[in-house]
Amino acid sequence: MKTIIAAVAVVGATAMPASANMCVMQRDIVSTHSEDGKNLTFKMRDGRTLVNHLQGICTDLRYEGFVWNVPGTEDICEYQQSFKVIQSGQSCTLGKFEVVKDQHAAPKAQ
Repeated sequence: MKTIIAAVAVVGATAMPASANMCVMQRDIVSTHSEDGKNLTFKMRDGRTLVNHLQGICTDLRYEGFVWNVPGTEDICEYQQSFKVIQSGQSCTLGKFEVVKDQHAAPKAQ
C-alpha cells in the first residue's frame, strides 16, 4: 500500500508545472494597446511595461476596446484570462507575459 501511495505522489509531483502563471492586478493596469492583434502591451502603475503574446490573433483588438472576462477575481493571469472585443464580440485569450521594462519610474531631478 505504501508503494502505491509513493508512486501516486511521485506522478503527481512530476505533473505539476515548474512555475506558476504570472498574474497582474486589474487595478494596477494604467493602459493597454495592441498594434498587430498578436501582442497586447500593458503599462503598469509601478512603471513596468509588459507585453502579452496572445494565444492566436485577435484582429479586431487593433481597432476597438475590450472588456475583461474576470470570473470573480481581479487577477489577470497569463494563459487563463480571456477578454471580449467590445464592438465585434471577438473573444481572445492571454498567452505568455514578457517584461519589457522592469524598472520603476525614476523620480525627476530638480
